[in-house]
Amino acid sequence: MATTIKAMTPQELTKKIIAQEELFILDVRNESEFMNWKIEGVKINLLNIPYFDLLDGVDDALDKIPDGKNILVVCAKEGSSIFIAEQLAEAGKSNIHYLEGGMKAWSDYMEPVKIGDLKDGGELYQFVRIGKGCLSYMVLSGGEAVMIDTLRMIDVFEQFASDKGAKIKHTLDTHLHADHISGGRLLAEKTGATYWLPPRDATEVIFDFEPLEEGKEIKVGHSNIRIQPIYSPGHTIGSTSLIIDEQYLLSGDILFVESIGRPDLAGKAEDWVADLRSTLYKTYKGLSDDLMVLPAHFGKISELGRDGKVAARLGDLYKNNPGLNMQSNDDFRSAVTENLPPQPNAYQEIRQTNMGRMTPNEEEQREMEWGPNRCAVHDK
Repeated sequence: MATTIKAMTPQELTKKIIAQEELFILDVRNESEFMNWKIEGVKINLLNIPYFDLLDGVDDALDKIPDGKNILVVCAKEGSSIFIAEQLAEAGKSNIHYLEGGMKAWSDYMEPVKIGDLKDGGELYQFVRIGKGCLSYMVLSGGEAVMIDTLRMIDVFEQFASDKGAKIKHTLDTHLHADHISGGRLLAEKTGATYWLPPRDATEVIFDFEPLEEGKEIKVGHSNIRIQPIYSPGHTIGSTSLIIDEQYLLSGDILFVESIGRPDLAGKAEDWVADLRSTLYKTYKGLSDDLMVLPAHFGKISELGRDGKVAARLGDLYKNNPGLNMQSNDDFRSAVTENLPPQPNAYQEIRQTNMGRMTPNEEEQREMEWGPNRCAVHDK
């Protein structure tokens, strides 16, 4: 009797990756799509056999698929993976699953992870968009919430705040994003919150915003939780980092756990190299080594901790991050302007959307964001 196949949700898959559980994935997308963007994990084994190579039967693939392990079949939108999963089950393979919603759903799923408590009460959460490598943050205190680098799936944040009994009062973007569509302005409009954006990144936007700049402080709830902006250009000319509660450094796309931000996504690489180096080697160097760095992205699965957090102590990054250990200006310039990974999919259109100059529908937005984020120098 044939084995019954089961759906595996993006949430279930995320839990397995965070727990570093073993999983064998058969990805049936075309080779080019697979090579551009794939599901990764410490104990995930991957095999790519395009769907069209399996239409006449899965017999030739059976000896490549292990017995006694959980098998997950993956495609773009689900349908092809169900068909192949059924073929494998009929051929006698067991523990066969398909990814519910395919890579389309995998790209959108976010896992909320608690980063820690705040000194005067309150909490800080990181939302890990594991399939895309994007990170959003929510600060909660005294029945109020602040969203930072909000992703476009704003219903998730609305529901999370509601479950926590909090009203969203502010949404902030650390810079004008080029790899994903910001949900910050839409969330602010929907909840009556104030939307903040660095003014140096907003010279072409066509909507109103509150300027996020040094000298301003944003309070959350009844406690004195400061969100202190620090001007930190380099990834963009307006990039602004945030220090929260004197414990956490939200570095946007300037500094990552294993890399640094790239300066080329607005076509100004040569102009912004000096800004990037000054931010990393002077501005950040003057901050406390004990600050916990919380970036807006991660590019490699090794940056995801065992608890699901993407975070690192600033002092440790100055020891271990290659982007913070280039003493020569020439070496630094070369590293951040030459041999960079491919630019994010549709990044120019994403920038135009985040300026308010394009208004793609939901499906168009999803297509624009397809693939990895590639905001870091070393995301190859």
